Amino acid sequence: MATYKIALMGGDGTGPEVLREGVKVLEAAARRCGFSLDTASFDFGGDRYLATGEILPDSAIEDFRQFDAIYLGAIGHPEVKPGILEKGILLKARFELDQYINLRPVKLYPGVETPIKDKGPEDIDFVVVRENSAGLYTGFGGVQRKGTPHEVAVQSMVYSRNEVDRCLKFAFDYARKRNKDKTLTLCGKTNVLTYVYDLWERAFHAMGEKEYPDIKREYAHVDATTMWMVKNPEWFDVIVTGNMFGDIVTDLGAMVQGGMGIAAGGNINPEGVSMFEPIGGSAPKYTGLNVINPLACIFAGQMLLDHLGESEAALLVEKACVAVITSDDFPGMSAREIKEGGWSTTQIGDRVAEAVASA
Repeated sequence: MATYKIALMGGDGTGPEVLREGVKVLEAAARRCGFSLDTASFDFGGDRYLATGEILPDSAIEDFRQFDAIYLGAIGHPEVKPGILEKGILLKARFELDQYINLRPVKLYPGVETPIKDKGPEDIDFVVVRENSAGLYTGFGGVQRKGTPHEVAVQSMVYSRNEVDRCLKFAFDYARKRNKDKTLTLCGKTNVLTYVYDLWERAFHAMGEKEYPDIKREYAHVDATTMWMVKNPEWFDVIVTGNMFGDIVTDLGAMVQGGMGIAAGGNINPEGVSMFEPIGGSAPKYTGLNVINPLACIFAGQMLLDHLGESEAALLVEKACVAVITSDDFPGMSAREIKEGGWSTTQIGDRVAEAVASA
């Protein structure tokens, strides 16, 4: 029987609450499909930082390398200045573990409302592959004459051909594996960012022509991409883009698919340790109230299972979530928090776990 080592990081706010439910569902899937989970918890987050001044030590990165995957609740503490935890934990983990792909499914499930008029689950089902470790986020740049009227700030978008190629390869492979429309759309800005996205476009077509003749290639400027995601989301199969544009279009994707209560993502190193998380943030004002929607974290767990190769278990979890959402007694939900009179965080986790066990 296979055993997978999973690092658990609840983080801040409601993160530990949703992660608890995600683990509950993963364990149900493991029992149902004949494998086991060996979990270990790490307390990195705002409370630890405030108590000790420690964010994410180098030793933690070495610890994480011993696991098959990392399962994250949320990072973000109201008493810690924005950027400290995000850079010190999330970005450090992504960079140090070389999680160079951010994978974001954008899928509207039955029973979930989308703000896009007259669109349903048959229209909203695509994936964004975001380059996750280079571009504007690497911090190249600086400030001169800070605080004066002549202050100058520079932050550069930097990509190597290797960084572009490995992201494109993942995206082409994913479009082939997904086997939906077999269409990969490069989202860029070649008319303005003429150096960086010229590199992306040339690499995109060179790789496609040589290695992926079965995959249709399309190109769209980022502004057109965002418009079409709202007007015609059914046009997309897989979108690949750089770090900055990916950060923006994936948040738009979360709204298109029904809100932060559903959206999940993975920070992927195809050859190393990957990290999976809900997109919605720590929602600190709901901490301890048992009213935050855990489905995004459960869907992140489903992605984790699929990444580990446990595709049967991943499919069971997805079907269980849909069964719960579409059940006659499901009281509905808003973007993140559960509607008044709805099921609690724990109740939703229990129902999904029960649906997995009885599948």
